[in-house]
Amino acid sequence: MQRTANKLLTKEEMTDPTIVPEWVIREYTTFHETVTNKTFPCYFGMKAENKGELRYAYITQDDWSNLPLALEDFLKLFDQPPLIRHGLFVFVEPEEEQDDLEHYRQRFWDILQNLHEHDSKPWPSNKPKDPEHYLWDFHFAGEPIFVFGNAPAYKQRKTRDLGNSLVLGFQPRRIFEGLEGTEKGGIMSREKVRERVEKWDNLPKHPDISHFGDPEHNEWKQFFIGDDSKPIEGKCPFHHKES
Repeated sequence: MQRTANKLLTKEEMTDPTIVPEWVIREYTTFHETVTNKTFPCYFGMKAENKGELRYAYITQDDWSNLPLALEDFLKLFDQPPLIRHGLFVFVEPEEEQDDLEHYRQRFWDILQNLHEHDSKPWPSNKPKDPEHYLWDFHFAGEPIFVFGNAPAYKQRKTRDLGNSLVLGFQPRRIFEGLEGTEKGGIMSREKVRERVEKWDNLPKHPDISHFGDPEHNEWKQFFIGDDSKPIEGKCPFHHKES
């Protein structure tokens, strides 16, 4: 059967062989078993997965054209109240042989760059376009979005290994309302999750992890952290299409 990937998917659809290819079912099953493990550090993700509030999409190695369409559909979920803290997880077709972390990091940024170049809406005029600005954030369809990469090459930071796929997590900033880095609820929630992450990974918090708006912090470095405790060096691979 010829399948098309131009669709935002629910958890039920992610295990339906008439809708998605076999590799998607396999990788989603691993993802589900990982994030619903009772000891998984991110209880927000665990709760959302169990309640069916997450959404999914997939792209192949050669065709990324579904991603802008799926992300547009995903953002429409937030047009009507009440606010549900939906997250989107995008699965990339696995390589035939697992590669190193730098390969997945480059692929992650290539996919984000491609997504940006196919964004039909302008970048908000009052938002920084330079990733080196401490208030820079990734935008799509005018929405600020936190994006984080997960890959099979993570060996120490096990919380970032969700199977054989490169998996991109998309979290619109609006889902953090009331949980911002400077709010009491956000500080408490963030610290609880980070304690659990450190326990799972048996590593201290990565030095590039902070909260949005920290003037000593570059948000892009948090998108794809290292598998160690060394700060990321160099410039951001992302370039605004107007620059």
